[in-house]
Amino acid sequence: MREIHDIHGGIHPPERKSLSRPGELRDAPLPTRLILPLRQHLGVPAKAIVEVGDTVLGGQVLAQAQGVMSVPVHAPTSGTISAIEPRPIAHASGLEDTCIVLETDGADQSIRCEGIPEWQTVAPSLLVERIREAGIAGMGGAGFPTAVKLNPGAAKPIDTLMINGTECEPYITADDTLMQCQADALVEGAAILAYVVGAERVVIGIEDNKPAAISRVTEAVRHTSADIEVASFPTKYPSGGEKQFIEILTGQQVPSGGIPADIGLVCVNPGTAVAAKEAIVDGKPLTHRIVTLTGEALGKPGNVMACIGTPIGDLLGDAALSAGERQRIIHGGPMMGFAVSDLDAPITKITNCLLAPTARELPPPAPAKPCIRCGHCAEACPASLLPQQLYWYARAKDHEQLSEHRLLDCIECGACAYVCPSQIPLVQYYRAAKGQMRDNEQEKRRSDNSRERFEARQTRLEAETLAKEAKRAARKAAAQEKAAQDGVDPIQAAIERAQARKIEQGETP
Repeated sequence: MREIHDIHGGIHPPERKSLSRPGELRDAPLPTRLILPLRQHLGVPAKAIVEVGDTVLGGQVLAQAQGVMSVPVHAPTSGTISAIEPRPIAHASGLEDTCIVLETDGADQSIRCEGIPEWQTVAPSLLVERIREAGIAGMGGAGFPTAVKLNPGAAKPIDTLMINGTECEPYITADDTLMQCQADALVEGAAILAYVVGAERVVIGIEDNKPAAISRVTEAVRHTSADIEVASFPTKYPSGGEKQFIEILTGQQVPSGGIPADIGLVCVNPGTAVAAKEAIVDGKPLTHRIVTLTGEALGKPGNVMACIGTPIGDLLGDAALSAGERQRIIHGGPMMGFAVSDLDAPITKITNCLLAPTARELPPPAPAKPCIRCGHCAEACPASLLPQQLYWYARAKDHEQLSEHRLLDCIECGACAYVCPSQIPLVQYYRAAKGQMRDNEQEKRRSDNSRERFEARQTRLEAETLAKEAKRAARKAAAQEKAAQDGVDPIQAAIERAQARKIEQGETP
């Protein structure tokens, strides 16, 4: 049995997971319109390669990746491109972003996909490229491009691949349902990813509040020859944070500012592993995902397999939304999610849940009161930070102190805000401060780049000036040497040449 370790802090909010009936999966209806943002991942947005009026098939590339930190976008079904323009997206900012709008034709025709069933005979680097071309980004967090995570470099050898099946946030059951319904694909995908990164073993970690998923995945593991261990551990929020998950199962801590590869680990979401299996074995790009539709405002909550790009309003309508006045719709869970301002915004590769709570179920937050310095937030913080101090420094915009107190190690789990008796929205302050720090860092980087370019130009101009002066001096010295050899006074010769030019031009010398 694997030794299970505890993490600092954590909370036990009501789970409310049974509402969406984990383990039951249905297909969402094909919408009449899909809206596909060019940025569905962390990094550089993809670049559209289709034009308005083009007809496309399911699986066809609509936008190409732009560099390493980017992934392509594919058509989930067949239809016609009707627009490429800014549209509302599901983002905490409420801003618009460039999207490809696909009017579906209902035929649901797709391109022919060719997989690599004998993937063990293919070089890992080629499999990584296939995963990149399939448009796979992490499906359980910020959407980090998976191909980048699978290629940490020779300086960071990987010993263990970890599948994070924790899904600790209340209400959400997308991963639980995937592990129950697609356990065989999950296990094969884990074996593929272990082969790609050169890991000797695989650990699939699942919280003990998911007994059906644990049983189904354990059964699937028995039918594989890969070294795969299924480990369960006590339920606590936020055990699903990547660093917390690793500490629970290994006792190791990822260094502050570091990544799991620094300690020989790669950690991915179950949905990412299944997407990798489909990309390698079946040749399918990432065009669909499981989404939990839940909340007491829904008449038919559940888990659906939906086309990426489906408008949120379409999914909630299929789930029989009883929208009251000022109905809140939350993208994600109640702890880390954010309110959606426009139901025309689409789901993306990172959308795992749409929560439609009633006002009784999740009352709007009460007005914040002054901090009473109780320290409950520090006790709950899983990253062992000092949320109270971060709050004060965030309000003062003291970025130096925020860095000193490791704000960037905050995973924005919301545990501190959950236990705060003053109802202070701590995470909002942290998110805003992080954004300001990133903006300042980018501005500093631009300023440094400008200074480096200016200094390089000055150095180049000085070098060119010195080179010209050296050439003039060399010509002068050569002329003087030649004149000396010919017995001619160089100064008198220069005067005579000038007078001769004036005579030729008709001037009086």
